[in-house]
This record gives sequence, C-alpha cells and structure tokens, in this order.
Amino acid sequence: MKKVLIIQTAFLGDVILATPVISEILSIYPGCTVDILVRKGNESLLENFPSLGTVLILNKKEGKYKSLRRLFKTIRQNRYDEVINLHRFASTGFLTAFSGAPSRIGFDKNPLSVFYTKRIKHSIDGQQHEVERNLACIAHHGAASYRRPELFPSTSDISKISDLTITPFYCFAPASVWFTKRLPINKWVEMGKTLSQNGNVYLIGAPSDHELCESIKNDIGSEHCKNIAGQLSLLQSAALMSKAKRNYVNDSGPLHISSAMNAPVTAFFCSTIPGFGFGPLSDDAEIKETRENLDCRPCGIHGYSSCPKGHFKCATTIIMDVKH
Repeated sequence: MKKVLIIQTAFLGDVILATPVISEILSIYPGCTVDILVRKGNESLLENFPSLGTVLILNKKEGKYKSLRRLFKTIRQNRYDEVINLHRFASTGFLTAFSGAPSRIGFDKNPLSVFYTKRIKHSIDGQQHEVERNLACIAHHGAASYRRPELFPSTSDISKISDLTITPFYCFAPASVWFTKRLPINKWVEMGKTLSQNGNVYLIGAPSDHELCESIKNDIGSEHCKNIAGQLSLLQSAALMSKAKRNYVNDSGPLHISSAMNAPVTAFFCSTIPGFGFGPLSDDAEIKETRENLDCRPCGIHGYSSCPKGHFKCATTIIMDVKH
C-alpha cells in the first residue's frame, strides 16, 4: 500500500486507542503515507507522532455538514488505497463508503458498513480490549493483535513540566464528560489528604475542569495540593503523568493517556465496567470498582449526566484502599 487514511472522530481516548493502528501500518509498510481524520481539539495529541502524514480535522464549529462536505472532497482527491474507519457512526461511514478507495474497512456497527469491502465485528463482550478490536481491522495485513498506544511529548513539552517534577508527586484527573463516570468528590478528597503527606498532588484537566479541581483542592486543604487544570496541553499532561509516582483517573481520557505513556495508574470504574474493553494498559495498572453486586451496573456504555436510579452506589461504594 502507498496511501492510507485512518478515521476516528470520537473522543480523546478513542484517538489514543487508534494509535496502534498507525504504528502497525507504518511498521508493515515502511514509506507508506498514513493520514488520520480526527475531530477538532484532538489533533494536538498526534503532534510529533513519527512518520504520521496529514491530520485531517472534522470541525463541527464550522458546521457539521459543511465540514463533512469539505472532508469528502479532500478524501476523494487524495485517492487513498485504503480507508480504515474506527468510528461507528453514519457521518464517517459516509466518508468511508464513498471515499473512492478500493479497500474500505470498518466495524459492522456502522450503519453504512454495507458499502465497505471488509466489515469487522465489534462486540463489547469482555473478550477484547478496544485496541485489539481496532487492530482486527488490519489483521489482513498481518498486523499484531495487540500493541500498546503511544504518545510523543516533545522536548519543549517535557521542559514545560520540569519544575513540577522536582519532588515526588501524584496526578489526579477527577473529571469526565459523563457524571456517572466520575468518582465522587469526597473520595478524591479522602485520597488527597492521605497522598499529600507523601508528595505533591496535582489536579489536572481541561480549562473547563478548573472549578471542579479547585473545589477538591480546597477540601483537601494541603499546601502540597495544586490545581493546574487548564495550564497544560494534552502532551504536556502526558509528559507529567509519565513521571508521577501514580496517576488516579476515571474511565475517561486521562486513563488512556496513562496507557500511552505506560505510566503507573489506578483507574476508577463507576457506572461502566472494564469488560467493555477500555481498561488501562500500563504495566503497573490497578482497577478500582465497587465490590457490590449491583443489578443496575453497567447502566450504559458511556454513562449519564446523573444516576438513573438516584443512588449512585456504583461509585459511592468503591473502597479507597489505593496504592501509594
């Protein structure tokens, strides 16, 4: 193959879990041009990725359909040999199906997969990690069935966080798009009061997470706890997490950043379960979830803005005997 397009326009973590497909294609076909399509905001994750070609961007702020029309024209003009769609929704299914590529591959759950040349079964049955499901899309090229995701902070990214790494520290990433994926604030506070006796605690996240992190910091009440949410880029956060004594995360993007950096991590699963295939992949990874047998868990793949049952026991009953 000479030219390949990979499509993954879902969330930050989904893009990270697509990186093994990039690496495998480049390993199998040295010199192949590999482009990728992601949604606006996630492109910075792929800065410095070795030998990656063009990063195309779906920018919904310019109008979803306007952006799709622009991308459709670009994809057709680029004459890809193969388009690999790791996204499971119709918008990218259309781009794949009518890309003009002789080889069009993606998951059978995409409503337009009937127009693909190869359809891959996507099953959330506890048997495969999402990385393995993604790599199954290129198994016909002889790809490995497993490969850890990767991110590549630059020298300047590492320099940016150097002052924060002088003394031992922990990273807390308490936010999530979905409320039912968030470990409750009081549990972050409980954990922070203990860990801040052993090193600094950095609360990290996007600018929109600043208020949540500030609340947790104030309740911890230690001079060793610092709210730096919104102060670091994604790759700077990755660089910081790679040097932490341990990272504490929800089932959300920072979990996958930890995996990509092979950083020590404790991941809290509240309404979702590791069996969906999105657990941590670091060598030193710990999963914390309720020990109660709740008939309402899991209540959904992504989560909800509030607990559908009103009690949120999947989170409140997690026992906080975490590693230091």
